[in-house]
Amino acid sequence: MHISPATVEREYEWIRGRESVVELLNEVRAELSAAFETEVDPVEYDQFRAEVDAVFADGDRAVNVAALVALLRDLDVEDDYPGFVVDELLGRQLAGTIAGAQPFGLLAEATFHYADITHHPEVGGAGLDDLDAALAAGFQTRLPGWNWTETASPFAVDAAVERAER
Repeated sequence: MHISPATVEREYEWIRGRESVVELLNEVRAELSAAFETEVDPVEYDQFRAEVDAVFADGDRAVNVAALVALLRDLDVEDDYPGFVVDELLGRQLAGTIAGAQPFGLLAEATFHYADITHHPEVGGAGLDDLDAALAAGFQTRLPGWNWTETASPFAVDAAVERAER
């Protein structure tokens, strides 16, 4: 495999045009909303595309996302099961890479597994369902709509205030 700026741009365009990811992303959000008894806003296609733009604007992240996407798009394993570990590994890493720093990276990895067991496209190789699940998990984690991400964490410590009070 050879990754070049052209490869990254090609994968960027492929992801931006993948409307099925937004459908899966919203299905996952609806199911997690019910499971956690919270409201989660759905994502519009334009929001998804803008977030793809943001991910690929960071060249270091973009090259890693593009490589993982290219691997999963091309991955197929005879009889599928022997490839289970590798497509799961690549999908989990892709979801976390898209989502970013902790705790979002870990949340995206966990969400990937949920999305993966609920999504099985009728066509494509072993890696394609994992690819869609990873894209849905990673981007849904990055995008606003979860109420707990809309406010400052109650666990943040203002170090300057803490030192002044001592």
